[in-house]
Amino acid sequence: MTGAVLGVDIGTSSAKAVLVDLDGRVLARATIEHEPDRPRPGHVEMDPEVWWDELAELTARLRRRCDVPVVAVGTSGVGPCAVLTDAAGTPLRPAILYGVDTRASAQIDRLEAELGAEAVERATGSRLSSQAVGPKLAWVAEHEPEVWARARRLFMPSSWLVWRLTGVYRLDHTSASQAAPLYDLRAGTWHERWADRLRGQVTLPALGLPGDVAGKVTADAARRTGLPEGAPVVLGTIDAWAEAASVPTAPDDVALMYGSTLFMIASGHRLLHHRDLWSAVGVRPGTYDLTAGTATSGAVTGWLRGLFGGPGFGELVAEAERSPAGSRGLLMLPYFAGERTPLHDPDARGVIAGLTLEHSRGDVYRAALEATAFGVRQNLELLRGAGAPALRGVAVGGGSQGALWPQIVSDVTGLPQVLADGSSGACLGAAYLAASAVAEVDIARWNPLTTRIEPDPARAARYDILYDGYRELYRTTRDTVHRLADVQHASPGAADAP
Repeated sequence: MTGAVLGVDIGTSSAKAVLVDLDGRVLARATIEHEPDRPRPGHVEMDPEVWWDELAELTARLRRRCDVPVVAVGTSGVGPCAVLTDAAGTPLRPAILYGVDTRASAQIDRLEAELGAEAVERATGSRLSSQAVGPKLAWVAEHEPEVWARARRLFMPSSWLVWRLTGVYRLDHTSASQAAPLYDLRAGTWHERWADRLRGQVTLPALGLPGDVAGKVTADAARRTGLPEGAPVVLGTIDAWAEAASVPTAPDDVALMYGSTLFMIASGHRLLHHRDLWSAVGVRPGTYDLTAGTATSGAVTGWLRGLFGGPGFGELVAEAERSPAGSRGLLMLPYFAGERTPLHDPDARGVIAGLTLEHSRGDVYRAALEATAFGVRQNLELLRGAGAPALRGVAVGGGSQGALWPQIVSDVTGLPQVLADGSSGACLGAAYLAASAVAEVDIARWNPLTTRIEPDPARAARYDILYDGYRELYRTTRDTVHRLADVQHASPGAADAP
């Protein structure tokens, strides 16, 4: 078979697409930057129609760069999210994004009391948290009853694009397994009793595996996107899982996704559980994943870049490289959007301790990179404690392409890492899933691992001391930052009041 596959990914800070031939050669790439809306503290949203417009623009750019027949399409996107539409698939409100949206704390508490926190963990593999979809639906039902009364369908970004391309209403099991408490992880299907309690008049989508052919590009979608009518479109999945699928991994590996947030996936054939982490259905048939995710990562470095006046990331990294391990006595808590695992604390806040007039922006930038590494270490300890070997990290995502950040993570955690040369990430994983539906392909040939990073033992003792301080700093500042979070929640402008 000749031609190419298209992979499209809807990320937190950009939409990306890639054209890849069936031998794994990347023919063209395109990116559109965007930002989610943050209408109130703790609310993080995006308009789903923007994603459809971006898909059409991305395909147009790729066609201009490489005129090759597209033989299959794959999608991925941030998640788990809640995209509510009417019966015709028209969005009724902006999509409520994944765990960075922390609006549903009261609904989490109420559902845990009603359903039983332990019962939810046993059935879904995860506790209810800001990552869960069910509490977000309950929030809409309570706060936007006029929207809820019209809601008939529930999408995530990847399934929304599949719907727009094919008219087929389906969702992959991996995404569904992160929609607690709607999905029964052990039964491998919707949790009928709890889903009926929370879905209102919403009909939940039929389920399939990532990479299953969902449908074909319709005539209307072909006119809008320039894709060939009748081309198969596969079920995609959440971007972190698509990104993990973009590189070859072994059973003892843990995949590290360096993006706007930092996500970790340990995959195997046993169902592992830890109450402070998330269990999920794996992308590969018959596998389960134990996962962890921070609320920020690259989002903090981007925020710092803006505060510093917009210098290039290369300039900031060079300055951070000149700062020694430990950032000359700075310690940061990177909880600028609350924190997901293992704290599950939506009211955690960022802290920078130890600042003096002598510190430079390079010191502050390095402290942010070290802070994310401490978060990786904290989650890695729990992954291993739950039974995941996690002997080697496989690093993917834009943040993994520079040498400094992965090296800091290895130095802090003691975890060696391997990287591929390319940086196509989740859209490459989506393309690989599409290619798998139409041809025999091998991700080890598509995207071989070529670089190895070893931890530097000379920095281990210093980072051990700082890691203890990182854990202690959260405990000692928690009550204060929670009170500040209360002020922020009371009024969006309250934090700015004198």
